Amino acid sequence: MTAVIDRPPDTGAAAQSKERRLVWDLPLRLFHWSLVVSFIGAYVTNRLGVAWFDWHVRFGYAVLTLVVFRALWGLFGAEHARFASFLRHPREAWLYGRRLLRNEAPLYAGHNPLGALMVVALLLGLLAQATMGLFANDEIFNVGPFASAVSKETSLLLTSLHKRGFYVLAAAVFIHVAAVIAYLAVKRENLVRAMITGYKRAESVHPKDEITSSRLPLAALLLLLVALALAALTSLAPVVGAGGDGF
Repeated sequence: MTAVIDRPPDTGAAAQSKERRLVWDLPLRLFHWSLVVSFIGAYVTNRLGVAWFDWHVRFGYAVLTLVVFRALWGLFGAEHARFASFLRHPREAWLYGRRLLRNEAPLYAGHNPLGALMVVALLLGLLAQATMGLFANDEIFNVGPFASAVSKETSLLLTSLHKRGFYVLAAAVFIHVAAVIAYLAVKRENLVRAMITGYKRAESVHPKDEITSSRLPLAALLLLLVALALAALTSLAPVVGAGGDGF
């Protein structure tokens, strides 16, 4: 997580003339929007009822696969996707928030300290939500693939937490979206566009912080391994029955 301030001036003519610089790699961007679709899809298919339960389960698996992939990408991905580049002490996030309110906060090439906390919170929340769905059992139609691996009481508790967990995640997503809008208003930085194109304004990114590769072959390999591992794991205890409240 590199702030643009406190950097030596860029003297390269080519770099000076550049309007945008690449910050977010393609695998990270695809992960982000795939996760948005999967989360919304899981919610919508849950609300549609019993007939859509199989799709609800598929979206839940997609969320779990994507989150595990993101954890691995946080170790092996491009610079600004790696946890080591943006994870900081919570105190740093607090100080950044105070400076942001005074419109004195520096720009960051990757995640700012507050954004980093939100990334971690959402990933952990989604991981917990999808994992609890594997053990869910509403005693009517919906049975997670590993509901029988725990006691009935534990399964029902996880089912209850799973249902309530959505609203906690929805609140976190609302805060995330509100923060993105506020960041656009205060810092004039369009984070949504950056997560679509991968580019940020050149004045927000020092040339040394621009990435040069998205590491697509590595990302594809990691995603494939995660998907195969999850498929192998769930095939040991396939989902039983049909219904509408699994994820």
